Amino acid sequence: MADGMPHAPLVTRADSDAVVTLTLNRAAARNALSRAMMATLRSALEDIAAEASLRVIVLAAEGPVFCAGHDLREITAHRTDTDGGAGFFAATMADCGALMQAIVHHRLPVIAAVEHVATAAGCQLVASCDLAVAGAGARFCTPGVDIGLFCSTPAVALARAVPRKAAMEMLLTGAMIDAGEALRIGLVNRVVREGAALEEAVDLARGIAERSAVAVQMGKRAFNAQIDAPLAEAYRVASATMVENLLAADAAEGIGAFLEKRPPRWQHR
Repeated sequence: MADGMPHAPLVTRADSDAVVTLTLNRAAARNALSRAMMATLRSALEDIAAEASLRVIVLAAEGPVFCAGHDLREITAHRTDTDGGAGFFAATMADCGALMQAIVHHRLPVIAAVEHVATAAGCQLVASCDLAVAGAGARFCTPGVDIGLFCSTPAVALARAVPRKAAMEMLLTGAMIDAGEALRIGLVNRVVREGAALEEAVDLARGIAERSAVAVQMGKRAFNAQIDAPLAEAYRVASATMVENLLAADAAEGIGAFLEKRPPRWQHR
């Protein structure tokens, strides 16, 4: 049950060839990340990881808010627990960290399609995705400081997506930024007309899905392994991946096709 509506799933799924769209479907609650919502989304990601025919994931949302962050009503309800809510709060943050890492470490690229507002852990969700497309009316903030709860966990994803000082300004002021500013600092990759974010994200996903799946998946894995490593370790990881990739059938096919001036025929292995 979602928001009193029987049988309404918290996350819906739609497949189109090699692209799968997951849509947050808790609009009446501003798509807040309750523990049930996070578990459902993580389960959907796990299911997709096991389906070899899929190439790219798009993450969208129903309703007037992309995601309002953690479910503050759910959190507040547990303040009457015998431990003051400490156990529930710890489990909630662990669930959130696991979800964000599931996106980062997923074998497939994940593209956020953002309309309207993404706040706090909702902004964290966008920052955790590999790519993001925003409608012109989209806005982003990490406003925990306004309610005495610094957005420490959103800061992990935000600081890895945008420059340090841009992240700190968002975190320290809680100020809302528009889609244009999000594009300028690198939180999103593209800004499109309002209402067109999902269409653009799916088009972007289809373009990626046309590439060699083995190359894309190796590349995502190596990128995330090297990005925060010391320079020598980063080159070790990247070099090992290049060797692994060169030994793949698709690399032989792609290089051969380039030299022969013909389109490649990917085997995705």
